[in-house]
Amino acid sequence: MERNHTMMQFFEWHVDADGGHWNRLKELAPELKRQGIDSVWIPPVTKAISGEDNGYGVYDLYDLGEFDQKGTVRTKYGTKQELHDAISACHENGICVYVDLVMNHKAGADETEVFQVIEVDEQDRTKEISEPFEIEGWTKFTFPNRGDKYSTFKWSFEHFNGTDYDVKTERTGVFRIEGKNKSWNENVDNEFGNYDYLMFANIDYDNPVVQKEMIAWGKWLGDTLQCDGYRLDAIKHINHEFIRSFTAEMLQHCSERECYFVGEFWKPDLAACQEFLDKVDYNIDLFDVALHYKLHEASNAGNAFDLTTIFHDTLVQSHPLNAVTFVDNHDSQPHEALESWIQDWFKQSAYALILLRRDGYPCVFYGDYFGIKGPEPADGKKEAIDPLLYARYHKSYGEQEDYFDHPNTIGWVRKGVPEIEYSGCAVVISNGDDGEKRMFVGEERAGEIWTDITHNREDKVAIEEDGFATFPVKGGSVSVWGLWE
Repeated sequence: MERNHTMMQFFEWHVDADGGHWNRLKELAPELKRQGIDSVWIPPVTKAISGEDNGYGVYDLYDLGEFDQKGTVRTKYGTKQELHDAISACHENGICVYVDLVMNHKAGADETEVFQVIEVDEQDRTKEISEPFEIEGWTKFTFPNRGDKYSTFKWSFEHFNGTDYDVKTERTGVFRIEGKNKSWNENVDNEFGNYDYLMFANIDYDNPVVQKEMIAWGKWLGDTLQCDGYRLDAIKHINHEFIRSFTAEMLQHCSERECYFVGEFWKPDLAACQEFLDKVDYNIDLFDVALHYKLHEASNAGNAFDLTTIFHDTLVQSHPLNAVTFVDNHDSQPHEALESWIQDWFKQSAYALILLRRDGYPCVFYGDYFGIKGPEPADGKKEAIDPLLYARYHKSYGEQEDYFDHPNTIGWVRKGVPEIEYSGCAVVISNGDDGEKRMFVGEERAGEIWTDITHNREDKVAIEEDGFATFPVKGGSVSVWGLWE
């Protein structure tokens, strides 16, 4: 029987900019596999505007840490060879590698160009607030130190539809670039009227030349790295028709190997997620942003939060086969763009909610596991998460029965499967006082003595003749009960 799969987001926002991150992944691959991690989402691999940039200020898509550009050969994370070595180490240990693709914008242009724009209202990009006028913008990308190696394509203003800085007047704004067939794309999120424009020089996916180039690059990257899939950044800002074409082309091109897609569609609104999944033919999974915000709310509200509602209106509830569940990520950590950090007291419970249930593809955050740096550092919670990873890999199988019948104490049982010896577990979570949950684990379990793998409780629980037992939990905590071999 196939074991449960678990992903790790292998970076946090403030990971050391020492060029050593690919080497860290290479060294840690065997340990990750031992803990039950069998896929990693790695940060953007392409050259950005500096050696300290996380990769989202993308400059040259064909420079994977090979050319002396933007003051550095390596990226923040290492050289191209170190990247290859890390991916090889993952594959040798049975770990899939998903690469973060930043396709919305480009940054750090080599030259300026003069062109016509119309300024739009930042709060409503459909509203024009100027007549056409001329600006000097950073839009020409010639990649002088790479030249034509791998690609002869050079970018200029006609390949973009928006930018945010006029060199002439040293003024920022949202400037829509004028030209034949130029406008914001309609197949994007409707926040701010139209959310095509996000930052830097915004790539124009209405341009067929651009579409062709980006699909060619995607194929080149997959062939070059032999990776197993992709995390697509900021897809609510990118033409959804292009995302559908891109994924379809990549799946066809990678028919000989796995090609998994997960998208960052940062909206808790399920109707919008449904519409997007329909548009891309369900070729992409989405991060369950709605569940993340539920976990965040629960961690802030304490015992005022009704735990029986924790999965209401979440993607994992409505689209279990397309949901990647997560607790936190690089954008939700303190002082970052989407700050919504789950409080420490609830973190282990939150991980139990994503790791020990039947539905969803859970993603463990590097920052939760190993710790985060930056203005508000936090220690890693490896010791709290490892028992849950163990339980996911060895125990959390079979039929699931929920006991969501009390606002402050919920539980569920996984009945286990014959193919995995000692499988099956009982999970209890409290956000209030000490509690307990009487749950049925199976008459065939009668007489077994179950203990709590988290060691939050030291009790022993005997399974009664009728297959029921009463499983306790400490206040504001989680316990995972099972027969531990």
